[in-house]
Amino acid sequence: MAQETVQQLPAAAPATPARALLPLILPALVVGVGASLLLLGVSVAAEELQDVLWRNLPDALGVGRYSALWMVAMLTATGVAVGLVVWKVPGHAGPDPATTGLDAPVLPPAVLPGLVLATALMLAGGPSLGPENPIIAVNVGLAFWLGRRLVPRAPGGLWAALAEAATIGALFGTPVAAALLLSEALAGRQLKGALWDNVFAPLVAAAAGALTTTLVAHPSFDLHLPAFGRPGWGDLLAALVVASVATLLGMCAVRAFPYVHGAFARLGHPMVALPVGGLVLGLLAALGGHLTLFKGLDEVGEIAADPDRWSAGEFATMTVVKLAALLVAASCGFRGGRIFPAVFAGAALGLCAHALVPDVHPAVGVACGVLGMLLAITRQGWVSLFTAAVLVSSPTVIALLCMASLPAWLLVTGRPQMQLRGDGTPIR
Repeated sequence: MAQETVQQLPAAAPATPARALLPLILPALVVGVGASLLLLGVSVAAEELQDVLWRNLPDALGVGRYSALWMVAMLTATGVAVGLVVWKVPGHAGPDPATTGLDAPVLPPAVLPGLVLATALMLAGGPSLGPENPIIAVNVGLAFWLGRRLVPRAPGGLWAALAEAATIGALFGTPVAAALLLSEALAGRQLKGALWDNVFAPLVAAAAGALTTTLVAHPSFDLHLPAFGRPGWGDLLAALVVASVATLLGMCAVRAFPYVHGAFARLGHPMVALPVGGLVLGLLAALGGHLTLFKGLDEVGEIAADPDRWSAGEFATMTVVKLAALLVAASCGFRGGRIFPAVFAGAALGLCAHALVPDVHPAVGVACGVLGMLLAITRQGWVSLFTAAVLVSSPTVIALLCMASLPAWLLVTGRPQMQLRGDGTPIR
């Protein structure tokens, strides 16, 4: 029986010789460093503009930096500015962002400047989106365009793989996230060679991107929540409940996505859809407070620094408003990704659970809230687990996260994703 079973297993793919992998190292290093520097450049430029828009300008005008009036005016103005880029700049800042994910298409070089400008304006102006999707698209386009000219014999797909891995590594400050994403993307494919042969060059690019970001910007995802010790039965129950609730809440946004996107699409012009979207985002910010603005990474650190500062109702309001802001921003045409605002919504939900039931440890609540929300919004299992784990920096919570991911995944698998086809129907 054992011999028959062995015979039924597929033969292992032959390993790629080292001489075929060695020439990939230098291009991977160059793409990794370049992708990280572009991400850092856009981020720094957006932060400088954000300081002008949200600190210097309101102070000069004598209005509150985060008053309801200023938030509504600034988000609407951001919609106008991004709308002008989408309308007038060559390439129209790329395809409809509702139709794109982390696996970016190769865009023509003429499209990339407008996409960079729209992304920087969005990051500075306050909409609830992150930089990941458009920056990956820009890095993929640049790597493909330059790579085909400098190394014409290399396969075109290599440059896209290197740029995607490098940008993910740069975003998270570690190549582990890129490796997990690659392994998930390669699952089920007929690979030529062993798995590590296929991820060798992208992993080099991811490591180069992560190291460049770490050496230049010193990022940290640890929220410095109270230390979590040995898990108990109550912690397991809390993990299962919080992750499942977060998943269900995230799926509400996913279900609403094609309808909200369709409503903005019927407005017919970016100079209408984006300003109206900005106005709605400003009203949401006035309801939820300034912490529900921007991509959410710095704001997660603020709410996690003092979990007892806000009530359960305030955390619940922030959760719902942030998720609604993510839904509107992704639907009306702002260029951006959904990972970081989903992290904020999940963390706020986890802290809401802690405020309602103090026995729910803050680290368990935050990690499982982020896990469930990311599974619903991104449908990336490994990245969701990784992101949830690094936020709390507690090895003992990983087993709880793995258990909590099981019911959460059952709630999302086979159901619509937060990404649309060209005809507006959701991808499953």
